[in-house]
Amino acid sequence: MSDTAPTSEIRTDHRFFGQPLPLANLFGVEMWERFSFYGMQGILIYYLYYSAADGGLGLSQLAATSIVGAYGGTVYLSTIVGAWIADRLLGAERTLFYSAVLVMIGHIALAILPGFIGVGVGLICVAFGSGGLKATATSMVGDLYDEKDDRRDAGFSIFYMGINLGALLGPLLTGFMQNRYGFHWGFGLAAVGMFLGLAQYTIYRRQFGDIGAAPPHPLPADLRLRVAGGAALAIVVVAVLATTGVITSGNMSDIVVGLTIFAAVAYFALILTSKQITSIERSRVWSFIPMFLASSVFWSLFQQQFTMVAVYADERLNRNLFGWDFPPSWVQSINPVFIIVFAGVFAAAWTKLGPRQPSSPIKFACGTIIMGIAFLCFIPMAGGGANSAPLLGLVGILLLFTLAELFLSPVGLSLTTKLAPKNFHTQMVALFYLSVALGSAMAGTLAGYYDEDNEVPYYLWIGGASIAVGLILIALTPRIRKLMHGVH
Repeated sequence: MSDTAPTSEIRTDHRFFGQPLPLANLFGVEMWERFSFYGMQGILIYYLYYSAADGGLGLSQLAATSIVGAYGGTVYLSTIVGAWIADRLLGAERTLFYSAVLVMIGHIALAILPGFIGVGVGLICVAFGSGGLKATATSMVGDLYDEKDDRRDAGFSIFYMGINLGALLGPLLTGFMQNRYGFHWGFGLAAVGMFLGLAQYTIYRRQFGDIGAAPPHPLPADLRLRVAGGAALAIVVVAVLATTGVITSGNMSDIVVGLTIFAAVAYFALILTSKQITSIERSRVWSFIPMFLASSVFWSLFQQQFTMVAVYADERLNRNLFGWDFPPSWVQSINPVFIIVFAGVFAAAWTKLGPRQPSSPIKFACGTIIMGIAFLCFIPMAGGGANSAPLLGLVGILLLFTLAELFLSPVGLSLTTKLAPKNFHTQMVALFYLSVALGSAMAGTLAGYYDEDNEVPYYLWIGGASIAVGLILIALTPRIRKLMHGVH
C-alpha cells in the first residue's frame, strides 16, 4: 500500500496490530500531546497555590482548583471550535496539524514567560490547541473504519492506550524536573514532548491519503468575514470581562460550566433541527442525550484527579517510599499505568465478544456506577490527619477510576463516530467532548466544597449521585437502543 492510498484501501489494512497503519501515526501524535498535556497539568495546580518561596504564585487553593477546572473545561469546550474549523474550513487533517503547533507554543509560553502572563498565554494556547487536536484526531481514527467494522472499538482502545502512555510518562518526568530544577523546567519538558509529536506527525502525514483532507460541510466564502468578526468580538468581550473583574480566578470554573451547558444545548438544537440530516440520523442524535448526561456526571468525578485528588495527594496522602517523599504530581501517573495494563484486556474482550458485547448504554452505566463506588471508597480513609492516608488505598481507588474510564471513555469516542450525521461528523465528536468539558469544569467547582472537615459527606453525596445516574441509564437502555437504529 502506498503512502497516499485511497480510503477504501486504508480501511482494509491490518498492518498495525490488526488495525490500519495510519492509526500508528495518530497513536504517536496523541501520545506526545498527552505527554505534554498531562505533564503540564500534573504540576499546574501546585504552581498556582505553592508560595513564592517554593516557586509558585501563592494563590489560594480555592482559586487554584477553580482555574484548573476552568482550564480543563475550556480544553474540551474548545473542541467545538476545532471541530467547526475542521468541518467548515480546513478539514480534520490540517486542523490537527495547526492545533499541535498551537499546543507547543502554549507550553513554550509557560516555560519562558514569568508569573501570570505565562499562565494566561500558555493555558489559552494549550486549551484551544488541545481542543482542536482532540476533536480531529478522534474523528480521523473513526474515518479509518467502515461503520460496520467490528475492529472499531478495539482500534479506539489501542488509540486510548497511546493517550495513556503519554499520560503516564508526562507527570513522572515533569514532576521530577519541577522537584529538582523548578516549575519552568517542567513546563519546558512538556514543550519538548509536543515538539517530538509534531515532528513525527509531519513526517508521516501522507499516510492518510484523502482522510480528513477536505471539510465535509464547507463554509461559503461570503460568510467567512462575518465569522471572523464574531470571533474577534468574542475575544474582546472576554478581555473586558477579565479586566473589569467580572471573571475572577475564584469563579472561572462556574463560568465555564455555564458556557458549556449553553454550548451543549445550542449544539444539540443545531444538529437536531438541521435539514441536512435524515430522520434516522436525527433519532440517533436523540439517543445520545441521556449518555451525554451520564458522561458529564462521570467526568465531574473522574477529572477531580487534577483538583481534589491533587490536593489530597499533596496534603493527605502518605507519600513516603523507603524514606523519600515522592512528588505529589506522580499520583497522576497511577491511572495511566492501569490503563496500559487493562486497555488491551478490554479491547480483546470487546473483539472476542463481537456482537455479543454489552450495548453502549450499558457500558456508559457501568462506568458511571463504578466511578461513584470509587468515591465511596475514600470514606474509610477520612479523618486521619495530614499525610496519613495509605498509598495503597489511593492506588485501589484509582484502579476503580481506571475500570470506570475503560467502560465509558473509549466507548464514548467510538459511539459518537457511529451516531454522527454525515454533515456533522467532527462536530458530533465535539459533543462528546462537551460532556468532558462540563465534567472537567464541574470538577473545579465541586472541589471548592472539599476540605478535611467535610470529607465523608462530600464523598457520600457525590458518589451516591453518580451511582443513581448509572442505575437510571440502565432503566432507559431499551428506549435508547430503539432510538439508535441498529448502532450497538
